[in-house]
Amino acid sequence: MIRGMGRAYNADYTLFLEVLLAAEKSCTPQNRKMLAGFDFEFWGWPIDFKWSDVNNREVKRTKIQVPKSSAILGLSKVIHYPATLVSYMCAHTFGRRMMYPGATALMNTLLEPTLCQNRSKLIEEKHGIRAKVQTEDKNEIDTLFFDRRNSVGSNGKTVVICCEGNAGFYEIGCTVTPMEAGYSVLGWNHPGFAGSSGAPLPDQEQSAIDSVIQYAIHKLGFMPDNIALFAWSIGGYSATWAAMNYPDISFVILDATFDHVLPLAEARMPKSFNSITKLTINNYLNLENSEQLCRYPGPILLIRRLEDEMITTQGDGRGTVLESNRGNYLLQHLLQYRYPNIVDETTFSVLSRWLSKPISQQEDIFDGDLCLSQIKSYINENSESFPCLIGEGFTQEEKENMTLFLASKYMSEFNSTHCSPLPSALFHRPWTLGM
Repeated sequence: MIRGMGRAYNADYTLFLEVLLAAEKSCTPQNRKMLAGFDFEFWGWPIDFKWSDVNNREVKRTKIQVPKSSAILGLSKVIHYPATLVSYMCAHTFGRRMMYPGATALMNTLLEPTLCQNRSKLIEEKHGIRAKVQTEDKNEIDTLFFDRRNSVGSNGKTVVICCEGNAGFYEIGCTVTPMEAGYSVLGWNHPGFAGSSGAPLPDQEQSAIDSVIQYAIHKLGFMPDNIALFAWSIGGYSATWAAMNYPDISFVILDATFDHVLPLAEARMPKSFNSITKLTINNYLNLENSEQLCRYPGPILLIRRLEDEMITTQGDGRGTVLESNRGNYLLQHLLQYRYPNIVDETTFSVLSRWLSKPISQQEDIFDGDLCLSQIKSYINENSESFPCLIGEGFTQEEKENMTLFLASKYMSEFNSTHCSPLPSALFHRPWTLGM
């Protein structure tokens, strides 16, 4: 009662209530601009966009899903159901919290002052536009948009949707990289992170990124071919799912992203827990990045970090083993799908040796000009679609030459650990077959 009386006689608070009520009644740009002058609990923020507004029973887009693989269990049928119950408990207690620590109450409490301060700077100094997006499953996603369409240069006409890591927030995450490169940027927080409601489970992650893209198209006015996806670390799951479902987007850049979460989970869990780990991942936390990425036909760039301690599965006592970086496996799977006559069992060993060392320390052991001429010749006679069947009739030397050339075009490096911000100089449109 005392707090209520104090606020009732507080000029700032009464002004805030007037602005909030006006914004709830009428969603005009002026009301939204005035509301942005206050920072308050996000559950009280009016909804700016609803997924259901553009997806109803009559008009509802069908979503693409990667079929789940069967869990490999060394368990008898007698204990299968108890094991399933244990895996459910593991996933919904410590499992998802280990995978997404940014959704824990402790992390949100500790970072709240920093997030609030940085968010204010982004709104005041970078003219960010904050908005609440309601998803298909009724979660509310906190977003911040930076419009560069009227700035000098052509990059601003493309909006880069940023998918943060497992402890990343748009206030302090990877949004700075495309912003410094001159792009329009749309940041969003995972379900359960900061102002976003829900929990970062695969189905809720899918609904979140789906609604954010719908918001970019229907509210912000970007066509799919002017939308790009940039993901860091575990954000690659949301980005690859979105790329699979929106094949017409401009391009995808994945920084420090893995192929599948299972090898990483097994490397950090006791070996005696392998059966439960596989069952838990398969049923509740199945982040299948490589399968989803292969279903996107557009330009892709993978960025590998040389000192990445998070997505490597081996260490030699002096640091991480580059050969065990799961980004290598993501690249291999992608190239194998896109160029089946080039990257196969006959060239795997050459590709693995090339990936076991920093690219910058290797000599150009392939003939790039020859590879480009072969690709252009194939495109002129066929098409740029994938799978690309170039390689029929190639000698072993030509296949190895083309394998290393393609790997150099799809992957670049950053000499850093997992959590260092990516320099904007490394953020550029990926190479395509027609280039």
